[in-house]
Amino acid sequence: MVTQEQRRRQLAREKFLRQQQRRTSARRKARMRNAAIASVLGVIVIGSVALYTTGVVLGDDDDKTNASADVTPSASAPSKAPDPCDKPADGKVKTQTWKKEPALTVDKSAKYTMKLATTCGDIDIALKASAAPHTVNSFDFLAGKGFFDHTKCHRLTTEGIYVLQCGDPTAQGNGGPGYTIPDENLKDKSLKDNVYPAGTVAMANTGQPDSGGSQFFLVYQDSQLPPSYTPFGTVSDEGMTVLKKLAAAGAQPADPTTGNTAPNATVVINKATVTKS
Repeated sequence: MVTQEQRRRQLAREKFLRQQQRRTSARRKARMRNAAIASVLGVIVIGSVALYTTGVVLGDDDDKTNASADVTPSASAPSKAPDPCDKPADGKVKTQTWKKEPALTVDKSAKYTMKLATTCGDIDIALKASAAPHTVNSFDFLAGKGFFDHTKCHRLTTEGIYVLQCGDPTAQGNGGPGYTIPDENLKDKSLKDNVYPAGTVAMANTGQPDSGGSQFFLVYQDSQLPPSYTPFGTVSDEGMTVLKKLAAAGAQPADPTTGNTAPNATVVINKATVTKS
């Protein structure tokens, strides 16, 4: 289970990552702006260097000045796009938990696919059984128990990192199956320069090693993250269309209690199934 303190640390870590992203973007824009000025106006080298330095300092100071704005939601909520998703299927979320990780029965030489039949459309995911056997085995077990059925994807991030987070039966960000699984596949060849590419499906955790449970996130746009989240699947092209559709609807302001930014789209997993082939 994820405690409030662990959740606070996770949010603080993500806030730092967003600040780093903004600083990098500010520097890049400053370089491009100053290069254009030098080219068009023929600015001398000394003048260009001074302008570039000023731009970088202002960018950093602006981040520090507005750091507190990341802590509390904006007073003016963004306009809410139409909900692109259907009404959830009838049914209730199951609350069963288990004391320990299920026995490892997954066939590491076989191919596994997970289908998330959501209110926004089907999302098919090719699972990496050989590289992340404990994770795939856990999802096979939980899907077979109906653990994910009727659960709401509780979080959509639209700044710094671009992910949809699901798998929590409480829809609050602190639920799980009662057990944890080990980190796996953290050196996956798809992870380059601390970037989780669009289409990656990875485990959420508490910020501590081997603390994954049932919560996972789907990356809809390349996202810079430390390689500490088990990548265990890849979304199909059709699934990416669904992801981008619901992401385009945007997210709500951060909940003052949980810190979650829920998607405007009503994203509910009506049924999750794992298939071996």
